[in-house]
Amino acid sequence: MSNWFVTGVSTGLGRAIAQAALAAGHTVVGTLRDPAAVPAFEALGEGAVGMVLDVTDAAAVKAVVDAAHARTGGLDVIVNNAGLGYTGAIEETPLADAKALFDVNVWGALAVIQAALPHLRARRRGHIVNVGSISGMACWNGTGIYGASKFALDCIGRTLAQEVNPLGIRVTNVAPGGMRTEFAAKRLLGAEPAVADYADTAHAARAVLTGHHGEEPSDPAKIAQAILMAVAADEPPLVLLLGTDALGYAEREFAMLQSQFDAWRAVTTGVGAE
Repeated sequence: MSNWFVTGVSTGLGRAIAQAALAAGHTVVGTLRDPAAVPAFEALGEGAVGMVLDVTDAAAVKAVVDAAHARTGGLDVIVNNAGLGYTGAIEETPLADAKALFDVNVWGALAVIQAALPHLRARRRGHIVNVGSISGMACWNGTGIYGASKFALDCIGRTLAQEVNPLGIRVTNVAPGGMRTEFAAKRLLGAEPAVADYADTAHAARAVLTGHHGEEPSDPAKIAQAILMAVAADEPPLVLLLGTDALGYAEREFAMLQSQFDAWRAVTTGVGAE
């Protein structure tokens, strides 16, 4: 059995991952922002340990990761799940909002990675799972700032894999599509729609996400099981798409990019120095 550290386990996918890992017999240290939510999390099972954490506090992240490592006797799986959603046109998004989103989705996850790596390196094993989004692969108007945060996390994770694979540490970036959680209903921040020119493009993103709440194609419990399967694999995936919508969006995005490469191939290859 393994010792898991999962950020953001109050609700949604984080809760589903924690429940799946506990059901499989693992110990799960789950982080929550609200101290009042700790007892309910620990009531999930004997192996559930709740710790209060705001991932934007780097010093607190290190202290909590160190405490989790000491309490469990050694962390094996780190899951960067804590995150926020955001919609809005790029022009309309206040820089303060963009920075606050990156504080959670990027810098918070990076702080967890940096705090965990000394422990994983010392043991020459471990697995880091970064929960991203298909929006971090396939651009969609109205979600540019959110997608940018997930693009950044994807790059960090894939580069990290090159650095730590020789040390026995694996990395998997998970890119889910729409899931039936409270993400769209309660966790979706957004810029004020102030520019009418974006009514049919960027402003539509929030309407689509909230209007189809409860109709998303993927089950978070099944996504959690897929993540456990990936972690247990002899050759775990570096990038794991989850959901038929995620696969469709990714294939369409990469086909578009390939068509651009092909159309401009002569120009691309024509800039060599003489």
